[in-house]
Amino acid sequence: MSSISLYSARGRAGVGILPALMLAFSSFLAGAQETKPVPPPASADAKDKDKAADKEAPLPADAHVTQSIQLDGKPLHYTVVVGSLPVNDSGKKIGEVVFTAYTIEGQDRPVTFALNGGPGAASVFLNFGAIGPKHLEFGGEGDSPSDPAMLIDNPGTWLDFTDLVFIDPIGTGYSRSLVPADETKKQFYTTEADIHYLSRIIYDWLVKNGRLSSRKYLVGESYGGYRGPRITHYLQTQLGVAMNGVVLVSPYLNPALNDNGDISPVPWMLTLPSIAAAHLEREHKLTPEAMLPVIAYTRGEYAVDLLKGRSDPDATPRIVKHVTAMTGLEEEFVRRAGGRLDIGAYLREVFRESGKIGSVYDSNVTGYDPFPFSPDQRTNDPILESIIAPTTTAMVDFVTRIAGWKIEARYNTLSYEVNSQWDRDSGALRTGAVPDLRQAVATDPKLRVVIVHGWNDLSCPFMGSVLTVDQMPVMGDPTRVAVHEYPGGHMFYSRRDSQAALRKDVRAMFGKH
Repeated sequence: MSSISLYSARGRAGVGILPALMLAFSSFLAGAQETKPVPPPASADAKDKDKAADKEAPLPADAHVTQSIQLDGKPLHYTVVVGSLPVNDSGKKIGEVVFTAYTIEGQDRPVTFALNGGPGAASVFLNFGAIGPKHLEFGGEGDSPSDPAMLIDNPGTWLDFTDLVFIDPIGTGYSRSLVPADETKKQFYTTEADIHYLSRIIYDWLVKNGRLSSRKYLVGESYGGYRGPRITHYLQTQLGVAMNGVVLVSPYLNPALNDNGDISPVPWMLTLPSIAAAHLEREHKLTPEAMLPVIAYTRGEYAVDLLKGRSDPDATPRIVKHVTAMTGLEEEFVRRAGGRLDIGAYLREVFRESGKIGSVYDSNVTGYDPFPFSPDQRTNDPILESIIAPTTTAMVDFVTRIAGWKIEARYNTLSYEVNSQWDRDSGALRTGAVPDLRQAVATDPKLRVVIVHGWNDLSCPFMGSVLTVDQMPVMGDPTRVAVHEYPGGHMFYSRRDSQAALRKDVRAMFGKH
């Protein structure tokens, strides 16, 4: 999510809203439960008129403003540029992509391009939540959408060691299509077209700014984590631009892992460690050391007993006993599930007595359940519902007032429309990004990849990346593709300690080039 995955997986992790809408919107990449789209605030005719007006008004010229923050007790001065790049097809401009860039004068500065997911999510989450020079509190337990959307200096920013360019795909932020709806879907809302035009935007920004010779990095969150390896490989082999490193934040890498849960143990292996981690955190016992036996059991005795099924009458009772102890759930609840924990059922069960429901993005972040007696969840994800207002308010104010990029069009933080129109039946989408990840790493023996997760994330569970990377060939230095986990969920960077650990791990990766 945030990045957010809009794929809603019913019952198993990893599929977010395409995890109810697909990032998070909750089901494509993850999705434990089916997310309900927000009812449109205006009639379809009114929305069409607004879109037409937005397309007719030209975008402003690029805006520049200088700013500074205090980082580690010292001032860090930088330039902000909010602007746009065209998307062309056969010499015709068919879309405009808006970016926010933070740069510092100096030679040999690397540049990092950042994308969120969805599909349908703008890059504000990585910008103001994780790595930009300004920070906004959102997505944590107790955060309210009506809290002041106040930007503060970000101690976790990457700007001191890399320039940053945040890209909003078409239909998100202020980025827009200039062609009719049916052509928009074909040109921008299909898996392959999305990879191709976003890769070209990165290429065009580098050329426009004279940065082709800079060291180059890419960070993608959630569905952006699917985009990351595919864009990297496409740039390498089609556009002639080689990335030095890739950071995949809570990535949607390998959707096929969620298949065949009636037979395969893998879908249940993905989610159990994150549910156990959330329990350890509620007990104030969550540490990497405490997670070692959880992971060992999951990929060992748990997987074996799931595969045994009825061939061993003692297998399921063993599972129930162990899973109950690991998760802190009621034994009867675990027994009825056969130790195979459905995400949606778990998120309602774990906080049921308090009248709350956990988030698929971090099950220890809760919201009140407005329909507690319904057999199925009838509300959207509590994190997803709460982050749209503060991030939208902060970004619109930053772009229009602080940066001075004067625009009256609507800013789309999370576009349910983009998500609902996405080509979710694409064969490439089902194949996932792992083939491109393997090929990109094989093509460039110096490429480094850091994959980062929050322990508690059930939309894109960390175990999926652990299993995926462990099946990859080493291809030289085994640390070139590394998986790191931190306390928190899909947007673990909302926690200061986890954000600091992310910064440290990524800076170490940059230091190896």
